Amino acid sequence: MTNKIALITGASRGLGRNMVLHLTRMGVDTVFTYHTDAQAAQTLCAEVEAMGGKTHALALDASDIVSFEPFVKALRQALEVNWRRDSFDYLVNNAGIGINALFEQTTEEQFDRLMNIHVKGVFFLTQVLLPVIADSGRIVNISSGLTRFCYPGYAAYGAMKGAVEVLTRYLAKELGPRGIRVNTLAPGAIETDFGGGHVRDNAELNRFIASQTALGRAGQPDDIGGAIAALLADDSGWINAQRLEVSGGMML
Repeated sequence: MTNKIALITGASRGLGRNMVLHLTRMGVDTVFTYHTDAQAAQTLCAEVEAMGGKTHALALDASDIVSFEPFVKALRQALEVNWRRDSFDYLVNNAGIGINALFEQTTEEQFDRLMNIHVKGVFFLTQVLLPVIADSGRIVNISSGLTRFCYPGYAAYGAMKGAVEVLTRYLAKELGPRGIRVNTLAPGAIETDFGGGHVRDNAELNRFIASQTALGRAGQPDDIGGAIAALLADDSGWINAQRLEVSGGMML
């Protein structure tokens, strides 16, 4: 039986990297993208291969819409060479950046950068990938707990992720005839290097998050990688058009 294949964007580090590892353990092969750190991508490929899995890394700037067509061509070649397939099964739109700036101090440049990666990038990359996603496949768009609860400095970021959550429901509606399920996964505060590593490295912030979380700690990458694997598992196929927050119960 041929393994399923997942495409995960922004996966050379952080949550995306953890998703690749969890899916490998589940028996899902992966193609993942990285922005500039080719060495980190090669390291992840070696780790997957040591686990007995199969993966392939492709460079992608998730904000550069013009590059998406050449990227799809490279993806098709990778699928043919490595799997003898012309499609993949799961898309996880994970690539992203964090910018912390109060509303009154947010610049147009910061706003546009967030928009290009988190909204335009997700919209048009998914659009151009539609012919390569297998029928009855899955799409997961990564959002944030910051669309439900609010911290100063994340007005622009939270607004972008809110747009992604609305887009998710429209995709689920329009792609339903192909049997493609589309969901949003919204992490809470996670200990990674995202946004400068504040949650991981700032002890005071980490304690505050723990105090505001029902399970009494900040999240770990494994919490999110495991949730992605569960959401893409065969038995989760009736979950569709939903926002699933994975935050340990933050800000209840």
